[in-house]
Amino acid sequence: MTADVRVIGAPSERRSLRPLVGVLAAMAVASTGTRVSAVALPWFVLVTTGSATRTGLVAFCELAPYVLVKAFTGPRVDRAGPRTVSLGADVGSALGAAAVLVLHAVDALSFPLLLALVALIGAARGPGDLAKEVMVPEAAERGAVPLERATGLSGVTERLASTAGPVAGGALVALVGPLKGLAVTAVCFALGSVIVAVALPRRLGRADSEGASGTSEEPGYWLRFREGFTFLRGEPLLMSVIVMVGITNLLDSAFSAVLLPVWARESGHGPAAIGLLGSVAGAAAVGGSLVAAVAAHRLRRRLVFFAGFLVAGAPRYAILAFDAPMAAVVAVFGVAGFGAGFLNPVLGAVLLERVPRHLLGRVNALGDSLTSAGLPLGGLLAGAAVTAVGLAPVLLACAAGYFLTTNSAGLRPEWRAMDRERGRLLHEGPRREKDEPASPAAP
Repeated sequence: MTADVRVIGAPSERRSLRPLVGVLAAMAVASTGTRVSAVALPWFVLVTTGSATRTGLVAFCELAPYVLVKAFTGPRVDRAGPRTVSLGADVGSALGAAAVLVLHAVDALSFPLLLALVALIGAARGPGDLAKEVMVPEAAERGAVPLERATGLSGVTERLASTAGPVAGGALVALVGPLKGLAVTAVCFALGSVIVAVALPRRLGRADSEGASGTSEEPGYWLRFREGFTFLRGEPLLMSVIVMVGITNLLDSAFSAVLLPVWARESGHGPAAIGLLGSVAGAAAVGGSLVAAVAAHRLRRRLVFFAGFLVAGAPRYAILAFDAPMAAVVAVFGVAGFGAGFLNPVLGAVLLERVPRHLLGRVNALGDSLTSAGLPLGGLLAGAAVTAVGLAPVLLACAAGYFLTTNSAGLRPEWRAMDRERGRLLHEGPRREKDEPASPAAP
């Protein structure tokens, strides 16, 4: 497959791995900062207020702006360029995290002000995450790296962050207090902006100028937005992926924001257990992502995808509901992490193959926002449910919902296109940008 890789806008002699390494490094540090704050911030709210509902409210205030801003950022990313957007977003996230630390140090951090700053961080994170994702395919092409291998490496990077972040967050919370973890978060986002500024070419990802219209006049914001929505609406496989992943993301948000911290407190294991389980799952996911990076293009995508979800989802919830020994919990999280390592490489390759390059920012933004629509509600609903009926019934209900959602989705006929697309690419090679049809006109 390597021989079929094209480098758009860059002659073969300019092929270099530097852009791909830069994108992955920026992803790594930003994701690590996010994972650290995901341990530190909920634990801070839980132990200072004793309220699962308030803990869920903090998660809502971070994730609602994340989803909303990301949904409408796609046209801006396509027009201004993902490098510029990533740079500004990382700086904004760093400043928001630093403001929490400063205000807490001078005893001026009220709960409403904390919610406002968390919302600012979430609003900045959305465009930053999107911009880094959009830069992956061209960075891979500039280095002559197969797409599935690049998305696999992106998955490895995310999983490494999922390993290091919870360990650092859990250790900081246990040793020096939860808000100290936000100092690491601020440093990570600041470092990410430096990497983007230094390592990435200025026009990386600026494929939008080569759009399908071929005219010098650029369309307006809402026309760009509508083009992305119209394309996505006409893709049954992508829409089915969005619905399924949207439901599982809601359940995962409930798990990480409320259910796992409440379990850690009620079981007596404390924040160190959150870090341990996160790092075990993350380390196992690194192994899964490495296998996917090396071999995913040779495997049946649909089988790998749903097998990964089968072990990555429901077992994590069920094991916490039954007061199992810590060794059993660690083992389940390890198996779940390994299965989860296969998911994003498969999803990333399918998305990047099916979406024309000039629509990538818009479609990716819309898809990510729709799959993330339940994230703000996950912690909020879980907090209210735990308060009403207790932890174990909520864990079991989430396990059942996860199992039914992922298995019933696999029965739908549009998922067969996941393997058909792979077979076409193996025989014909990737579609060339010039051969891709223009996006259908909006009604």
